[in-house]
Amino acid sequence: AALRGVAGTLDEARMVQLNAEAERTKNYTKAANLYFQNAAGSAVTAGESFWQKLARWTLRHLELAGFSLLLSVITGIPLGILASRGGAIGSMILGFAGVMQTVPSLALLALLVPLPFFGISVRTAITALFLYGLLPIVRNTASGLQDIPRSLRESAIALGLTPAARLWQIYLPMASRSILSGIKTSAVINVGTATLAALIGAGGYGEPILSGLNLNDHVTILEGAIPAALLALIVQWSFDLLDRILIPKGLRL
Repeated sequence: AALRGVAGTLDEARMVQLNAEAERTKNYTKAANLYFQNAAGSAVTAGESFWQKLARWTLRHLELAGFSLLLSVITGIPLGILASRGGAIGSMILGFAGVMQTVPSLALLALLVPLPFFGISVRTAITALFLYGLLPIVRNTASGLQDIPRSLRESAIALGLTPAARLWQIYLPMASRSILSGIKTSAVINVGTATLAALIGAGGYGEPILSGLNLNDHVTILEGAIPAALLALIVQWSFDLLDRILIPKGLRL
């Protein structure tokens, strides 16, 4: 009777999380308690239609890709401004961002999971995606600022503008297309890489892909793969549209 009471309340993401928690802590009682504490919430997902599941996967995928992209933008643009000045600091910043993207995304997730603050959680997936998406934004911000002609820099100085005013009123607007291109690249990378988040129980479109691979079910794989590909295309088209709307025509020549 007790087993019938919990039947249908475990989904793929929850099972991954519980197995990982048991393996990490070697405390199977704690893992079981984690399940029973959340059994009511897990039961909600039982008996969902395909469209309900698709909506849930989409919201989680957007959460993973969106929050990580926001963090990458907030962190990457200031780092790119510092890197554009060159020197040892600039080389260190670009080197760090390059290393983060050189590390395979699955390996980056595996490196974060054992750390005390992370573990098996959405937080870990967002952090990995944030680090993975830094390089395009940092690099494009730095290169966009470095490509501003020297004559324009001298004209801005001659106008008596402060360094902060030159940056905000002249340099960043002129580098805006390069920066937006870096953000677009980061966004598309994050949408694709976020499918791996299902490996640590974070959900998203990777959830049906992982289930389909485990069951050798091609239909289930496509239930996650096709929406993920479509979302990546929509993101790219959206940024192309933003480029036409936000970037002055003179900077698009």
